Amino acid sequence: MRTSIATVSLSGPLTEKLTAAARAGFDGVEIFENDLIGSPLTPEEIRERTADLGLTIDLYQPMRDIEAVPEDVFARNLRRAEHKFRLMRRLGADTVLVCSSVSPQTLDDDALAAGQLRRLADLAQESGIRIAYEALAWGRHVSTYDHAWRIVEAADHPALGVCLDSFHILARGSDPAGIADIPGDRIFFLQLADAPLMALDVLQWSRHYRCFPGQGDLDVAGLVRAAVRAGYQGPLSLEVFNDVFRQADAGRTAVDAQRSLALLQESAGLTAPPAPVVPTGFAFVEIATADTARITPLLTALGFSRTARHSGKPVDLWEQGEARILLNTDTDTGSHRPDPSLTAIGLENPDPAAASARAESLLAPVLPRRRAPRDAPLDAVAAPDGTEFFFCATGRPGHPDWTGDFAPAPHTPPGGIGVTRIDHVALTQPWHQFDEAALFHRSVLGLRPHASIDLADPYGLLRSRAASNPEGTVRIALGVGASPTDDPARPQHVALATDDLVTAVRRARAAGARLLPVPANYYDDLAARHELAPGELETYRELGILYDRDEKGEFRHCYTVTTGSLFFELVERTGGYDGYGAQNAPVRLAAQRT
Repeated sequence: MRTSIATVSLSGPLTEKLTAAARAGFDGVEIFENDLIGSPLTPEEIRERTADLGLTIDLYQPMRDIEAVPEDVFARNLRRAEHKFRLMRRLGADTVLVCSSVSPQTLDDDALAAGQLRRLADLAQESGIRIAYEALAWGRHVSTYDHAWRIVEAADHPALGVCLDSFHILARGSDPAGIADIPGDRIFFLQLADAPLMALDVLQWSRHYRCFPGQGDLDVAGLVRAAVRAGYQGPLSLEVFNDVFRQADAGRTAVDAQRSLALLQESAGLTAPPAPVVPTGFAFVEIATADTARITPLLTALGFSRTARHSGKPVDLWEQGEARILLNTDTDTGSHRPDPSLTAIGLENPDPAAASARAESLLAPVLPRRRAPRDAPLDAVAAPDGTEFFFCATGRPGHPDWTGDFAPAPHTPPGGIGVTRIDHVALTQPWHQFDEAALFHRSVLGLRPHASIDLADPYGLLRSRAASNPEGTVRIALGVGASPTDDPARPQHVALATDDLVTAVRRARAAGARLLPVPANYYDDLAARHELAPGELETYRELGILYDRDEKGEFRHCYTVTTGSLFFELVERTGGYDGYGAQNAPVRLAAQRT
């Protein structure tokens, strides 16, 4: 289906918004009245600019507080509408959005509303314009789509139809199944937005917290299916009011928006892009550092051994169990990423070529890569925060194997501390890109998103959202600070799994690992929250181990001190524990600030 986006969803002046929409591949735009009024271009110039970019103007919006008013007020409204219709002819737009009235002058009279909308449609039809009537969720008397349709049906005018807005419908808990009762040719427009579930006044919820489909909790795909089954053939159009999007770069927001529509159409069964290829595990994590001496003592203390060297690049492979870490000194970490920092993640993938095709279809092109002739071809895509994700098939016959690029290095294998694999990684996102990152990990990487949670930091609340595969062998936790001014170099971390955390910690400490001190008050509180085995609390207190449990199992973990923008976590999961110790995050965050 054709795709469109409201200019209010993007930041910047109107010309920049139009350019961003075109470059992201949209077919059309809704032009928001304020964007037009604030533009130095004439309507004719905007029409020409839009056409040159290959865009259509699918909707002009909004007209407010029109219907069900006293006759003298309606006469003024018709005069206002006549001016708008002349403007629309100059602009080249043939459909206008009319929102259900919120004015205190509005009367609770459906017959009056239908009659006045019919008169408005008569005037619009003379100018070749259609009226799309939308029920605002906070409308004074008309606040549901089925009520709006009853009024449109009663008006019975070919130039009058309804606009269905997913937020207004789903935020009120209305059932989209009733859309089947509306003839498809009377659904003039379909506006789409998602949103997180929040206990807010619906107006404030709408104006500040909408997001693109797939980034929130509403069943937008189900609504789209209902509209298409009813016969809707117009564009899928995004209308998103969001404080973050209106401060972010318009170009990347438009790409994020187009990606959301691609995922939405797939979820609604309208398209069949390359199927998601869910990763099965971590092949490696890559750490960039200008000086390996800053990180190698810690890796050694954690039981890792340098086992191989890349044949053509200054990259070392460190291993323990199935956990692999690449140290790369052929890099400039840049001012926004302290040294050392986590820069790339290798994901084991059942079909790397299919994963690459999936990424390309969702506007995440494979990154160009400097590669020697004999290096294994290994595709990678960049996440919104710049982290590179490689699609790997380590040791699998018939697939390129990245480990073949490495030659064994002389080493004395240490005893190890019991690390078995990489449990999860935590990636801090730029403030403007958190929702974009969540959508990327879901749509491009094929991971399942978990609920968003807030974590208490000494300087504000941090937002976190994890994504994982169904088996829990790939877990990625995304975090974001409390504001745009929050430290962009907030640490990332790699969590290493072990089957016996107490023994692993003792061995790591004996080898010289510096572990994060945990306040004694934490253990006093832990004793109050959980009944532990005799001596267990004392052991945790001695070693700096934190503890959590849920209905499925238990979680023990501890942290190293931070080096550059990186620290490590040692974790032990028992039973079916599926979380990340969020209960303990405030303690860790406070300790890292000390």
